[in-house]
Amino acid sequence: MPVYKYVGRTTKGTMKRGTIESVSRSQAIAELQEKSISPREVTETKATIFNRDIAIGGNTVKSEDFVIYCRQFATLIRAGISIVQATNILAAQTESKGLKKTLFQVESEIKEGHTFSDSVGKFPKVFPPLFVNMVRAGELTGNIDDTLDRLASYFEKQNSLKKKIQSTMAYPVILSVVVVAVVIFLMLTIVPQFTTMFEDMGSQLPAITQLVVSMSNFIRNSWMFGLLVVGVAIAVFLYFYRNNKVFHYSVHIALFKMPVFGKLLQKSAIARMTRTLSSLFASSVPILQALTIVEKVVGNPVIGRVVLASKDSLEQGRPLSEPIEKSWVFPPLVAQMIAIGEQTGQLDFMLAKVADFYEEDVDRTVDTLKSLIEPLMIIILAGVVGFIVIAIMVPMFSIYGEM
Repeated sequence: MPVYKYVGRTTKGTMKRGTIESVSRSQAIAELQEKSISPREVTETKATIFNRDIAIGGNTVKSEDFVIYCRQFATLIRAGISIVQATNILAAQTESKGLKKTLFQVESEIKEGHTFSDSVGKFPKVFPPLFVNMVRAGELTGNIDDTLDRLASYFEKQNSLKKKIQSTMAYPVILSVVVVAVVIFLMLTIVPQFTTMFEDMGSQLPAITQLVVSMSNFIRNSWMFGLLVVGVAIAVFLYFYRNNKVFHYSVHIALFKMPVFGKLLQKSAIARMTRTLSSLFASSVPILQALTIVEKVVGNPVIGRVVLASKDSLEQGRPLSEPIEKSWVFPPLVAQMIAIGEQTGQLDFMLAKVADFYEEDVDRTVDTLKSLIEPLMIIILAGVVGFIVIAIMVPMFSIYGEM
């Protein structure tokens, strides 16, 4: 995006110089005026690292901002506002800096004669393949209004489901960190005080007390080594997770096999896959192209591998449901519903019903887990702290008995 140097006067009458990034000179002037700056000179300059925004991780648009954009855009188009005008309105009012810049660029592309789908397709870090292909299909069929409504509903459901899973998974992680922090605090501050007293008395310590004292000494003397080991382990894990496909695949299998949370993640992935496929079919995206898109956006290599196998099955003239039926990841219900959809010609409807079923199941599971995790983690915390307290108090009672 071009960068412009400007000289202007603020509402207080002071002169101000700086740079602004915008799609055009006229847009840069408009943005300066919105900031209460009256520009005197606005000239294009070469962008450098010192006046260009740096995007960490490649995508500066949060999922919440994109969900809001989808719903607002669908509403504006449904109200009869043109795509160019709707894009300009949303670009001006969005609070996301990354989305604002992208939408102004999309507006510029449309004004140059490109279709909306081709314009958003040039920004894959903001607009996912699902969005681009469904919009393209909507443009070809003339059902862009329905397509945008469907996209808005899809992203709203996916974002809601994602947040519920994250909150459920984060809760035990946070409480586990609290438990570890409490244990380390006790081992570094409380236990050493009693250890010194026990050594001065020279009495024989019970096995439970010796265990806690040994743990305390190890933590005090080797905490730097422990941190190093943990840091190296995390770095190695992340390296192989990102660069080794076999390890990446194995990690996701292990996540599905986890007790309690494994089923939750599995149901969530199935709901995402069936909802995405249903939305693509309902928007008249060709089935083979739809399966390719689903494999990319489903976010799980285990599910993605089955989707690719289903695509191969279709290309060879076999049913879509055949690889799904053979896979351990999908319950029999999913394969049966898809098979019925293929036979009756209502595959998008049956996939939507499967997605509804598993989304509701995930909601119920999340509510149940939240009600169970809190008391369970409190019991664990009390048990750990109680174990350390008992280890300290047992020799104290022995000493008092001898006295």
